[in-house]
Formats: sequence, C-alpha cells, structure tokens
Amino acid sequence: MSTRDVARAIDSLRRGWPIAIGGGGDPVGLLAIETADAGRLAAFDPAGDSPILLSAGRAVTLKLANQIEAAVPDSPVLVERTFWIDFDCAVALADPQLDMATPMKGPFRAIPVTDADVMAAALGLARTAGVLPAFFVGVASEPAISIADVADFEDPIHLAIAARAHLPVAGSERSEIVAFRSPDSPGEHIALIVGQPDGNPPLVRLHSECLTGDVLGSLKCDCGPQLHAAIYAMERTGWGILLYLRQEGRGIGLVNKLRAYALQDQGFDTVDANTRLGFAVDARDFRVAARMLDLLGQTRIRLLTNNPEKVRVLEATGIQVAERVPIALPPNPFNAKYLATKRDRTGHQL
Repeated sequence: MSTRDVARAIDSLRRGWPIAIGGGGDPVGLLAIETADAGRLAAFDPAGDSPILLSAGRAVTLKLANQIEAAVPDSPVLVERTFWIDFDCAVALADPQLDMATPMKGPFRAIPVTDADVMAAALGLARTAGVLPAFFVGVASEPAISIADVADFEDPIHLAIAARAHLPVAGSERSEIVAFRSPDSPGEHIALIVGQPDGNPPLVRLHSECLTGDVLGSLKCDCGPQLHAAIYAMERTGWGILLYLRQEGRGIGLVNKLRAYALQDQGFDTVDANTRLGFAVDARDFRVAARMLDLLGQTRIRLLTNNPEKVRVLEATGIQVAERVPIALPPNPFNAKYLATKRDRTGHQL
C-alpha cells in the first residue's frame, strides 16, 4: 500500500464507500456516516450491531457515560450500538448542527476503544477528506491502508515546487507567485514573494486559506484584511513571503467551517464550535510552511503573526524565527467576539 491508496481511501470517504485501516491486528472496516445512507449501512453491517466511532469532543457534547472529561477533542470514542440506533439516529449523533432540531434519545454509552491508533487515524482521515469525523465500525471487506500510509500521506516532505511566474498584485507590483504540490494531494499551496531578496531575513506571513474572508469579504473574521495588510507590510520593509496554505477553517475544510459558522449562530465560539464538530481546536499543519520555506531557500525569517504556535512549530522544524512581528487591525462588530476568542482561548498575542 502507498499514499496512492490513501488518496483512494479519501475519495471513498467522500463518496460514501467503506474503507479499511490496519494497525497491529486485524484491519478495521469503516463507513463514514455523513456520506453513507441506510442501504449502504445495511450492506456494511447486516447484523445492525456495528459500534459508532466519534471524537471525544463530540462525545462530551452528547454527555456519554464513561467518557473521560479531560480527553483530547479529536481522540477516539466508541459508542455502543443498540437496536434503536438506526441510520437516522447515527446521523444525529454525528452532526451537532442537528442537536436542536433532533433531540437526542439517549442515554448513549461509551465502550472501550480497541485499536486506538487505527481509530485516531480514521478520525484524522475524515478531517483530510473534509467530512464529519464519525464512522460505523465493522469488519474490513476492502484492501486496508495502514496507519503509516496515512501518516506518510500527510508528510509535507512530498511537497515540491510545481510552477512559478511573475505576478503584480495590489500592494506590490514586483511579486512572484510560486505553486507547491505533492504527487498524491489535489490541492496546491502558494507562496507570493514580494519584492526582491536583499540579504536580510524576509518578512513572512503564514496565511491559511479563507474563502469567505479572502474572496467574499466576510466580516466574521479578520482574514481578508490580514492578507492585504501583510502584502503592504512586506513591500514597505523591502521584501517578504506570503505563504498561502490550503488549510481552510483551521484545517477542517470549507464545509466543516460552514458547519462551525452555523454553530456560532447558535451561540458557540470558534473553539467550542470546532470541538463540538469533533475536531481539534486547530487542525492546521504548519510543517507545510516550513517545507515551503526550505524549498525557497529561506531558513531564517521574521514572522508576521500573533500566534505563538506558528513560531514554535517553525522553530521545531529548523526554521529560525529571528523576530516575531505583531499584526494589528481594528475589529468590527461582527468579528469582535472571534478576536476575543483568539486572545482568550487560543493564546494569540493581540
């Protein structure tokens, strides 16, 4: 098996087809709840007794018995399947957007997790596929990918420069765009090199893709203004590199980000919305940025960020951060709570 097989498994998850993941023991069969239907569940689990795999963050929301309160939000939890948990009930278990519309019958009971590494890999693969991290767990009937295959698929070492060209942009007419991609992943990461190298460490911004903010001008976040402010700052200081990382919604994908927005409409902040969906507070992989910088020949930088986690990860991967440069933009009535959550719950130094 290889990263090619992981790409096929991701495609299967998005299409509602079963997959299998192997660890130290027998491979485990998995059927993603979001993209399956009652007919596919019946074929996957004729006996109707497959337990349900959720993340701890979602399990806490459901107040599952035997659930460890301090569990990491994206760690695996198995829910015992009883006769009344049919496909529709499983969908309600998986999707927190339905909590208010579909009162839970319960109580649900957590059972011991076997093959925890396999289950954790499945939850991670769901995030990569952009689907809810929730599965029926059964007997493997498909060729199995391994935990090592999944980890290798996510490894930024596979990134390489694919193309580059001059690209004048608003704020800097002397810019160059560089595209990076890996053989098995469909998305490309982008670097915008502003100005010309002058022997000094470049001013670097790690900017995670935000369709709603960058393209549509959403007022719910500060992404669009940060993107443009970074380009102007790089032009003023001589030169810099904007790394545009294809990690929408803090790494959970566009559809799941919109689900998080729907939960925010119900009163939850960005942290609680992500964990209620079953994801980590921040699922982005900043090692991607380190690999891009290395390919560009820049291992000593000035980092334009308020997020100390970006500094930590870059330095852990061999990028020397000579200076952290803060970025400050005025809030608006729609993103004030979002910015406060960044400051108070995720450690951003605003």
